[in-house]
Amino acid sequence: MAAYAALVSVMHIIDTIEHHHSPPISIDKQQVESLTRIVTSLQEFLEGYKSPVADGDEADPLEMRIADASYKAEDVIESHIVDVIKLGRSSPNEIFLQGYVVDAAHAAEEVNSREEVSFINFYQDLQQVIEEMNVIKKEAMESSAEAQLQRKVSSTHAGSLTSSSNVKESMMVGFDDVELQLLDKLTGGHRNRQIIPITGMGGIGKTTLARHIFEHALVNQHFDIRAWTTISQTYNVRETLREVLHQASGDSRNDLSDENELGENLYKYLWGRRYLIILDDMWSVEVWYKIRFFFPDYNDGSRVIVTTRLSNLATKLTNSNSIGMRFLDDVFSWSLFSRTVFGDEDFPLHLEEIGKKIVGKCKGLPLSIVVIGGLLAKSELTLEYWEGIEKNLSSKVNSENDEYWLRVLKLSYDHLPVYLKPCFLYMGVFEEDEEIRVAELMRLWVSEGFLKPIINKSLETIANEYLKELVDRNLILVHELGKLGNIKYCKMHDLLRDLSFQEAEKQRFYYVLGQHCPRGINSQRRIVIPRSTSAMIVRDAMETMSSRARSFICHADTVPELLDFRFLRTLSAYEYSEGYLDENVFQSVNLRYLWAEFREGFQIPSSISLLWNLHTLIVSCRSKPIVPVEIWNMHQLKHVKFVDAGMYLPDPRSGHSDVMMENLETLKGVIDFNLNEEMVKRIPNIQKLSISYENKVMERVKCLSYLQCLSKLESLTCIVEDGSEEYLQSISFPHSLKKLFLRCGKFHLEEILEKIASLPLLEKLQLLFGQFARRSWEIVEGQFPSLK
Repeated sequence: MAAYAALVSVMHIIDTIEHHHSPPISIDKQQVESLTRIVTSLQEFLEGYKSPVADGDEADPLEMRIADASYKAEDVIESHIVDVIKLGRSSPNEIFLQGYVVDAAHAAEEVNSREEVSFINFYQDLQQVIEEMNVIKKEAMESSAEAQLQRKVSSTHAGSLTSSSNVKESMMVGFDDVELQLLDKLTGGHRNRQIIPITGMGGIGKTTLARHIFEHALVNQHFDIRAWTTISQTYNVRETLREVLHQASGDSRNDLSDENELGENLYKYLWGRRYLIILDDMWSVEVWYKIRFFFPDYNDGSRVIVTTRLSNLATKLTNSNSIGMRFLDDVFSWSLFSRTVFGDEDFPLHLEEIGKKIVGKCKGLPLSIVVIGGLLAKSELTLEYWEGIEKNLSSKVNSENDEYWLRVLKLSYDHLPVYLKPCFLYMGVFEEDEEIRVAELMRLWVSEGFLKPIINKSLETIANEYLKELVDRNLILVHELGKLGNIKYCKMHDLLRDLSFQEAEKQRFYYVLGQHCPRGINSQRRIVIPRSTSAMIVRDAMETMSSRARSFICHADTVPELLDFRFLRTLSAYEYSEGYLDENVFQSVNLRYLWAEFREGFQIPSSISLLWNLHTLIVSCRSKPIVPVEIWNMHQLKHVKFVDAGMYLPDPRSGHSDVMMENLETLKGVIDFNLNEEMVKRIPNIQKLSISYENKVMERVKCLSYLQCLSKLESLTCIVEDGSEEYLQSISFPHSLKKLFLRCGKFHLEEILEKIASLPLLEKLQLLFGQFARRSWEIVEGQFPSLK
């Protein structure tokens, strides 16, 4: 949620200032303690808060007050940071020349006076915000008792989500093989009690499949007892046991108040009978741990089916019995749609083409097909009407069918832990059907500041864990795995993306620029510019947009001109953009993440060192810029990449042997890198390195021997052009290396293959060009022990 994200962001700013001494930013100690105490209390409040208006169209007023107050705190602190940096750039001589004082002797006093006034104003503004947040905290604490009232749990009959038996029957289209697989698990195999989880995202048909199997004639004959109960997230053990006992025995007089008595009665009734129990919509394995002892196992083939959206929950229940639901292909999607709209009647020819477009937008999700099909089944059978539905498909789903499908999809969002909600909402900033590179997604999440730190874990490690949680909950789809089994690309189903849009807009988490520039855009913190946005719309938006925006995610061809965006943290304008940024972007001193394209011939200014908190710098430029030496003063830099042409990285200034970039983990696109003993000391934690050698420089030909000193290096790309092969003669690799790409020119590979083959952790090897003098490559046993 936006409020929680804003609170975490405030704490992130405070922690960064306390642990970062350049530029020197001072905040009153008592104010820091007060603000930290209030923010921590509000975080804890939101971690247990259940909004009373979660199902409504409007944002929770209390949450938005917390968010707005947090935004004010951010504005005050980050504005002070900008002022300190700008004052630090103003020397006494500059002030004298500008005519601010009568003589140069008083110039230094003028600088000190400005700093004092700035700090006094900052102190007063921050104190006002602290007092406002303290009032909100007191109100939140008073309302927490109401928020924590026990919610009534109802055990809903599974058929309540479907409007008719025709829909329920139609939903089984395309799952014949899954049905047979489930029937086989139920009636064959092991004699001991088996748990069979059915997993998949909301709306994919888990409950429908379970209900279909529950009512199947073969199942009815095979089991002596069948019972169904819905668990839900706010489960109640007593109600669960009572419902199963009632359905199993037919006795509705089980009003025992004690869970153990109910459990014992259920155990006695099930003993000696082959039973099938369906536990629908399970969100926590804890409920199973509490009731499993009441389901006897005496090797008669009894079964328990669990439906869940959580793949990781399924693995806790069983090692091999899980059944995963999949999206429908085009053929089955069309069959389901046809049966939903027209039953057994023929599909009208004049609607077939537009019908297939509508089905295509449902992306194989059974629930969306049935919902839209149900809408059209009661509509006019005219081409014009169906074209209107196709054009506004998402809005039709979002507005007319909230009560139906949002009960399913939105439930997944409502039940997310509060720390995952900002991550889910943020997924909507990407283009529809975009293949999202996970490495960059992690860096964006980090730069936005909404990841709460965990002791002994980096923020990127936390981001990866959160991504896996969202994947396990079937809210993010794995699109492509890397060669080593890691998630390389992910995607989001369109309906879930629509849900993230809806919730983000409600909470003002970000704004996606449309065909008309809204008046409220000046209050937005994050702006997303879609690929289809025209240049005129972008220009109009920039004229009315607040300079307080923190993020620009630009997919359009037109990149906005950034004039006075002093608070900007995240700027991503790279993949689809044909426009270019200029050096104005380097005036945004609070930038944390910059990925952009610059014009040919562009040179990065020395003022880049003013970006005191820049973590990620990715530059696309067709020329080969020389990076200013001031980059060595940017201690927060973690990822530096120059794509397309690459860049020249100068050596640090002599006499600055203490300069160390201890946070730098990624360095890519460096041409003729002067790797030596001093350089190794400056980048001790480098993990990914991509270098190329185009020009033979005699004093550097042995520089690759120092690679072995980079003890944390895991991924190396080394490109040696024709004529520079001598660099490879001295190459030596660290034992930590896991991935290696070598482009070797005309180098004889025999000279280095033994070194490569002995690397103990090497999992991936790519060799390009090079040659064998003996025209053969013989592998000896024991070489490449970890190669995959």
